Amino acid sequence: MESTLQPSPDLPEDVAILQEMVRSLTVRYERDIQAWQTRYDTLQEQVRLLLAKRFGPSSERYDPSQLQLGLFNEAEVEAASAEEEPETETGPAPRRRGRPVRPPLPPELPREEVIHELSSEERVCGEDGSDLVEIGRETSEQLDIVPAQVRVIRHVRIKYGCPRCHEGVKTAPLPPQPLPKSMASAGMLAYVLTSKYADGLPLYRLEGMLGRIGVEIPRSTLASWAVKAGTGLVQPLINLMQERALASGYIQMDETPVQVLKEPGRKPTAKSYMWVWRTGPPAKPIILFDYDPSRSQSVPERLLMGFKGYLQSDGYSGYLAVTATADVVAVGCFAHARRKFDEAVKSAGKKAKPGVAHEGLALIQELYRVERQAKDAEMTPEQRHALRQEWAVPILERLRIWLHENLPRTLPSGATGKALGYLSNQWQRLVRYLEDGRLEIDNNRTENAIRPFVVGRKGWLFSASVNGAKASANIYSLIETAKANGHEPYHYLRYVLERLPACQTVDAFEALLPMNISPTLTQPPPPVQDGVA
Repeated sequence: MESTLQPSPDLPEDVAILQEMVRSLTVRYERDIQAWQTRYDTLQEQVRLLLAKRFGPSSERYDPSQLQLGLFNEAEVEAASAEEEPETETGPAPRRRGRPVRPPLPPELPREEVIHELSSEERVCGEDGSDLVEIGRETSEQLDIVPAQVRVIRHVRIKYGCPRCHEGVKTAPLPPQPLPKSMASAGMLAYVLTSKYADGLPLYRLEGMLGRIGVEIPRSTLASWAVKAGTGLVQPLINLMQERALASGYIQMDETPVQVLKEPGRKPTAKSYMWVWRTGPPAKPIILFDYDPSRSQSVPERLLMGFKGYLQSDGYSGYLAVTATADVVAVGCFAHARRKFDEAVKSAGKKAKPGVAHEGLALIQELYRVERQAKDAEMTPEQRHALRQEWAVPILERLRIWLHENLPRTLPSGATGKALGYLSNQWQRLVRYLEDGRLEIDNNRTENAIRPFVVGRKGWLFSASVNGAKASANIYSLIETAKANGHEPYHYLRYVLERLPACQTVDAFEALLPMNISPTLTQPPPPVQDGVA
């Protein structure tokens, strides 16, 4: 029986031509399959990374002992683990999980003694009926908190006049106030600013808290106090801190989004930015916040006008215009490089075998162990520079060789490829911290300074106006600098706000900067107990 199948008129009858067509289609399909496989693997990485960020720990700590035996740092890992786990005669010492130790209550807190006595009937010996005598005391302490105490300060100004001519009336002057013609004292204003900016408390919640203790103050009034204090009262201190920062020779900078509802020419949903810079020696740091609606390179150019020295930042291109000049030297951030390798490890999944991302992360962790040694020993910049030359330089050379070996053979679109690409593109900036012992290995101090702002932003969500955003920037600058210099925010603000209205000279303003005041000076005197202060 003849076949009913007829050759397609579109296909040639030559076998060689048909074979060539099949081969070309096979190559094309294999290429398409490889592209889809790459896309699938990339999406899988993204899903695993998102799940890790959503449900996994946020820590970037990595144990290099997870690497398989035979990798480049096996000997160092084994030596490190041997030091961390002392052995006994029967093997490694077992790890014991101790109970949490309750810290003692601060001795400077006031104490109220409550004596617990036995009744007269109970102070009799049950054996022979003798009266019991005191042989000791058992003491335990509990922490008690009294809600905020509110008081009214009544200013009484005595008037004097001449009894004969009834002229020449004189009235005792009122001391300069933080906010003239306002009922807010320095203590009240410090409480509002600390609650909003240090504790991240939205003003509507603060309004409710004050209402529960019988003080009715609308949130609009609280907002007005904050804006007036931030835009006018503390501005001289901010100006002096900016002058010191620009003269420091080393600045770390980062930025974070903020939303402003009423900004001329912009939609309420438009994204603005809070720029944060940190500088100063470790003992006297300065942290500055600056609001700007833009994230363009013109902002760091404005903020750093006249600055000469090192500028440390992440890989954002907005800083390139500043660092392109001969006066400013760019320093990279190894925390960003480490974070990308950490994300590559997490995106590979827990069941994945250790690979290139694990190796890169382990090498970067070695650099951080050098930094930890310098920190634990409280080294000077000169000592830290010498330590880095001895230990960090060889590690970086190994990292450079490893990078050049793995970069060409890693897919650029994957998480590991992106981590390698960032490390390669930022290499010259990343290793620049070796030049000066003052420089940090990363920009984490600035990111840590931003964290209280981010936490507060989750509560109050946005600033109503540009003046409010600028006031917030100034208050955050003062509070975060005070905290970095060892001050308790409320006590520092109260101390400063009481004295700031009377300042007339630059020296008087200088004396109120956080780094010029001992933290013990801003603390209130201890309460009197039993006639003893």
